[in-house]
Formats: sequence, C-alpha cells, structure tokens
Amino acid sequence: MSCLQTIQDYGLRAIGIGERLLPREDFTLCQQFTLIGSGMIWNIYFGVFALVFGFFFATALAVGKASPNKLFRKPSEWFIFIFRGSPLFIQFFFGYFLFLSLKSAYPFFDPFTAAWLGALIVLFLNTAAYTGEIFYGALQSIPKGDVEAADAYGMTGWSRFRRVIWPTMLRLAWPAYTNEAIFLFHATALVFFSGFPAWQQRGDALYYANYFADKTFNPFVPYPILAFYFILLTLVIVSIFGIVNAKLNRHLPQEARRKLRLRPNVIR
Repeated sequence: MSCLQTIQDYGLRAIGIGERLLPREDFTLCQQFTLIGSGMIWNIYFGVFALVFGFFFATALAVGKASPNKLFRKPSEWFIFIFRGSPLFIQFFFGYFLFLSLKSAYPFFDPFTAAWLGALIVLFLNTAAYTGEIFYGALQSIPKGDVEAADAYGMTGWSRFRRVIWPTMLRLAWPAYTNEAIFLFHATALVFFSGFPAWQQRGDALYYANYFADKTFNPFVPYPILAFYFILLTLVIVSIFGIVNAKLNRHLPQEARRKLRLRPNVIR
C-alpha cells in the first residue's frame, strides 16, 4: 500500500471517514504519521471550542470575582478555586461518571457520556477557571487613571466596561492567556487517556500514538511524532495570538508594547 493510499484510507479515520479497522501488523511510518495526524482533529476540536466558550465565561468569572457583591464574588471565587485546585485528569474522571449516573436516570444526558460533548464541557469549565483568574489579575492591574479618564468623559456602566476596562484587561492579560491556550491544547491529550472511552477506536492523537506503542513495543517512534504535531500546533497558536496581541497594543509606542513570553507549565 502506497503512502498516498494510506492517507486516503486513514487520514480522516478519527472522525469516522475511511477504513474502519486499524492496521494490525507491518506498521509503516506513513501509517503512524497519518493516524496520529488524524487524531489531532479531535485535539483541535476540543481546544478550539473550549477556548472560545471558556473565554466568555472567564470574563464573567473575572468580573464576578472583582465584584463587591458577595452574591457574585463568592460563587466565582469557589468555582475558580475548585477547578484550579483539582487535577484535570480527576475532573475528567468525575465528569464522566457524573454524566454516566445522570444518564441512567435521565436519557437527556446520553450525549454527555460521549467525549465530543462531555469532555468538551470539562475542558470548558477548566480553562474558564484558569482564564478567569488571569483576567481577574488583569482587572486588578488596570491603571486607575484609565478608569478616571472614562469617568471624566461621562462613561458609566456597560459603556465604560466595553470601551475602556475590557480592552485594557485583554491587553494586560493576553501574554498569560496565550500560555493558557497552549496548555489547554496540550491538555486535550488527556481526554481519551482518562475517563471518556473512544467509540470504535476513534480517538485523539495520543490514543493512536499509544496504540502503535503498544503494538510495536517501541514508543520512540509514535511519541516523537505526537510531539512533532503538537509543536506545529503550538507554533500556529503563538502566531495567531501574536497577531491579536499586536492589534491590542497597536496604539502604544513600540517600547511599551507587551510581548508574548512562553512559560510552559510543568504540571496542571
């Protein structure tokens, strides 16, 4: 079988398009690159949707935590504390069994036991908590002069938040938020490695890398391939977030612009 034929057969297998059966023997380098790359579709799916929805929820959490009203501040503080204080692996484990328990009583929760929805919800809540803390720190760092200037222009309430506070918060938080986005995409590798099962062997990149490592008894081929794909993904994330960072700081002098600094987390 040629490499082109392998790509046609297995390139979209992770989402149910192509060959149903995985190769059993005589594993080629092309098969490993293709199937692991196919699994990256799931990693990108989880990362993109969790990041987008988590961004807006994190903004609400940050505003709630900064609120003087206890009814808004306390729930935000406890939510952020719980999801930042517990390992993501454990959150996947408890999330799956929670949805499984609810499914037995309410059929409505049946889709939640599948990774495409259940794991996405766990990732969404996790990244919202981390990002909410980042945004809260940025809110606390907004220069008082900016807020006073908005007051002097007669801005109040939603107008002041939308035109002054929120853009300044994003500008201050964006470098740290970039690192959170990178780690979120790396954390998607835990989805099928933890509680959520892979249906019909349609897993993410780590699922296929682990499959080849088990079958060949040689982890030094599939895992470097997996790392290669994640490095490429990280470069894409850094490029996109770098463009956004430049737009957020375009009004500042060159020497005053905040540059992105990658600070990888060793453990979540």
